[in-house]
Amino acid sequence: MQKPKILLRGLAFPEGPRWHNGKLWFSDMHAHKVMTVDLKGKAETVCEVPHCPSGLGWTVDGRLLIVSMKDRKLMRLDPSGLTCLADLSNLASGQCNDMVADALGRVYIGNFGRDTNLGKNLHVGPAEIIIVTPDGKARIAAGDVNFPNGMVITPDGHTLIVAESFAARLTSFTIAPDGSLSNREVWAELDKKIIPDGICLDAEGAVWVANAGSPAVYRVKRGGEVTHKIETSVNAVACMLGGKDRRTLFIIAAESTDDRVCREKMTGRIEIVEVEAPGAGLP
Repeated sequence: MQKPKILLRGLAFPEGPRWHNGKLWFSDMHAHKVMTVDLKGKAETVCEVPHCPSGLGWTVDGRLLIVSMKDRKLMRLDPSGLTCLADLSNLASGQCNDMVADALGRVYIGNFGRDTNLGKNLHVGPAEIIIVTPDGKARIAAGDVNFPNGMVITPDGHTLIVAESFAARLTSFTIAPDGSLSNREVWAELDKKIIPDGICLDAEGAVWVANAGSPAVYRVKRGGEVTHKIETSVNAVACMLGGKDRRTLFIIAAESTDDRVCREKMTGRIEIVEVEAPGAGLP
């Protein structure tokens, strides 16, 4: 497999990549803005989000949805500007992070967890996956999840797979017709050195996993078999399959997670590499 090439440099801390309408959309979290970049590397700012944007998605009618991390809100970009679709502060134990929107416009959102300390004395408290319906109503879909981060939904719409970052595993849930989650199972146990962050799904049912703890992404089959490893220039944060045939793997990478360091050094980047199996499911 080819070595990734850098598509875009000079970002603070990119996150939440999504392929949509011929461009890669992403949050530059510590720069407080949502951006797009095309396959030629031309970047544009879509909007600014004061409390740090993270996960992205779209409503059924095509309006952008943005997780606002620090104030724990789901925002919607309307023609008049950003609107709060749902305040999650009474449901989310910690800062909100990644999300996935399903075909019906329902959104699943993770968070850091209660009393989580990500410093040298790492401690991760229990967290929730929250579902928000198109009318803005929110409820807890699953509890006691270990730092729920990247999420994907299978093409049939029946299964949600979530990266539990500090449990080194991918966990699956069955999605009920009303959006509820049940039948929790370990989809794949990962090497303890892997911190699964952003993920995406391919047409063969494997999941690409960005390892926030090292400069690499892994292709993982159900049960935990790793079929491919791609090394990146700095730590991998998230990944997304896109491009014309969804065989371009976009890898979001950054040297540091510290917001001050990110803004000062601006070493965040997006790398791309072609892969064999195209993307599938959502996002």
